[in-house]
Amino acid sequence: QVQLAESGGGLVQAGDSLRLSCVGSGHIFGAYQMAWFRQTPGKERDFVAAISGSGDSTYYAGLAKGRFTISRDNAKNTLFLEMNNVKPEDTAVYYCAADREVPTYYEIYEYDYWGQGTQVTVSS
Repeated sequence: QVQLAESGGGLVQAGDSLRLSCVGSGHIFGAYQMAWFRQTPGKERDFVAAISGSGDSTYYAGLAKGRFTISRDNAKNTLFLEMNNVKPEDTAVYYCAADREVPTYYEIYEYDYWGQGTQVTVSS
């Protein structure tokens, strides 16, 4: 059974940096494409970034380009999201997601496995 657990969220100030982690278990980690999404109350979950199983290919939403970096360490079954120069509008619950086959990496419905989320709050 695939399990994902995020960590690293917290309260930071605008302009700070933050690194989120997502540890996977119960599956062959490197065989799964993974992604980060985020959600604020009352809104849909938005795509942030995705990465191939090998880590060779990465994809970003416009909101993340130039500020966020997705990476993974398959030896440690861990996915990362490095967030730099954070802004108050980055405040959200951040979720990691995984699946073996993801034809459309930015679509929520492509991912069967999700973590519980980690709250990121950015103060101005």
